Amino acid sequence: MTRPSISCAPGWRAEARRRLAPLLVAPLLVTLAAGALAAPLPEGEERAALRTFLERTINESDSFQDRYAAEVWLVDMAARLSPFVHDPARRLSLLRQVHAAATQSGLAPELVLAVIEVESSFDRFAVSSAGAQGLMQVMPFWKGEIGRPEDNLTHNRTNLAYGCRILQFYLERESGDLRRALAAYNGSSGSRRYPDRVEAAWRGRWRTAPLPW
Repeated sequence: MTRPSISCAPGWRAEARRRLAPLLVAPLLVTLAAGALAAPLPEGEERAALRTFLERTINESDSFQDRYAAEVWLVDMAARLSPFVHDPARRLSLLRQVHAAATQSGLAPELVLAVIEVESSFDRFAVSSAGAQGLMQVMPFWKGEIGRPEDNLTHNRTNLAYGCRILQFYLERESGDLRRALAAYNGSSGSRRYPDRVEAAWRGRWRTAPLPW
């Protein structure tokens, strides 16, 4: 008995399409999801809200409130920062700037140090493949968004002001959920990879008090 060829079987094309559709769609969905997680720029209402937040907060002043507490913190953090910044004077200057920008934004300075370690390893001239710049890897388009095109994101104080305020915005938007805020800051909402890296840096080097992980 001769077996009929598949090309002669009735309805084989429709059946093949039905069976193959899930196999073709699944990789496509993975690809689209990966692209969404890698998207570095917010859009629409989120972008407008963040722009308004930066316009309102970026110029606020900064200072230590308690001199003794500041000195204790600086001495402690300077020792932890030494593998990244070898010059003692530069370490203290950077730590003062981090502490000021973080506390002004309602963030734990140790969290900001962990973010910087992950983002740039404390290289103020770091530039990502997407064009993000400086210690906290801020996208340059934000300068134009808030009408400050002259800002230099390789200047530590400027970069920290932007980065801390952006992280503050996402932390407030996510009702204090630190992991979700960090993922949004990184442009990888829905992924645990970036928050896990920041948490690991924080636990391994910068931790001084609990954070709500």
